Amino acid sequence: MIARTVIRRGLRVLALALAVVVALCGLLAAALRIQFTGAPAAWAKSTGNDAMWLGHAWVDGRRTEQDVEKLAVRLRTTGIKDVYVHSGPFEWDGRLDPAKYPSAGNFVQWMRKHLPDVRISAWLGQAVKNGLDLDDPRSRENVLAGVAAIMKQGYDGIHYNFEPIGDGDTEFLDLLERTRQHTRLLSTSTPQIEPYLGMRLTARALLGHDKYWSEGYFRQVVDRVDQVAIMTYDSGTPAQSLYGGHVARQAGLALDLVPGSKALFIGAPAYHDHGLPWLDQAESVAMAAEGARLALSDHGRRERFGLALYVDFAATEEDWHEYMTRWR
Repeated sequence: MIARTVIRRGLRVLALALAVVVALCGLLAAALRIQFTGAPAAWAKSTGNDAMWLGHAWVDGRRTEQDVEKLAVRLRTTGIKDVYVHSGPFEWDGRLDPAKYPSAGNFVQWMRKHLPDVRISAWLGQAVKNGLDLDDPRSRENVLAGVAAIMKQGYDGIHYNFEPIGDGDTEFLDLLERTRQHTRLLSTSTPQIEPYLGMRLTARALLGHDKYWSEGYFRQVVDRVDQVAIMTYDSGTPAQSLYGGHVARQAGLALDLVPGSKALFIGAPAYHDHGLPWLDQAESVAMAAEGARLALSDHGRRERFGLALYVDFAATEEDWHEYMTRWR
């Protein structure tokens, strides 16, 4: 009898917990859906300050000058003025092997010839969970040595992409500050900003690492760079309207946190292997563009604000069409 009572009480507690979770998910979905309402202003679109991540083939010898010419034909019709070309990754001790970018100098020269107005940054990073330890001073020294070496290839800047970086990570801030001695143009990818109070700690408890950064830490990172690109994809949202609302929320928060003197890019998913079936349907360049336009309409005109397309080798003609028709 006692056992049955205990079981019934346990089931009630479980049912209550599930009801709370469902209710909170419903509230979050409603909040995101509200973000994706209304019509963006006609002026809220590309100002010609967009960016794109480029794959490793451009610097390892697989791409030729003819490939750069074809890329130039594509990019001249867009607002893309910054490219982040994958030139790493770092080893787990922070070293950057020059053998990973044997054609980087050629790529930079070809870009200067065919796209002289586009800035070129070395996209560098590594997994820092069970991998590269940025808390280790020696590893950070190795990273900086690698940055100094690769800048001799003629890059305009450095674009960092370390994942995951936890909220409040002071060693990452130190690395950003010390990278300044090697480059005048510094940018970084960032996780998403905590959309609503309590979501960062909840996500951390479920995932074992920070999916979101607090507004305070995001601002500290922004203070140390020239450009910031928020990776708004892999959001977990199951519908296009919710993803659009998610982007609008992220862009709206970021527009309030990033000063107009710095470039703010909203990551747009030009790839189709999210790992979760519904994300391929929910997340798109079109929805990212619409969410960014809605946020920009609410915030007001901003020159140094754009989309950053991820990534060239996975982008389809449909992705390019959505960029050109929904954002340009």
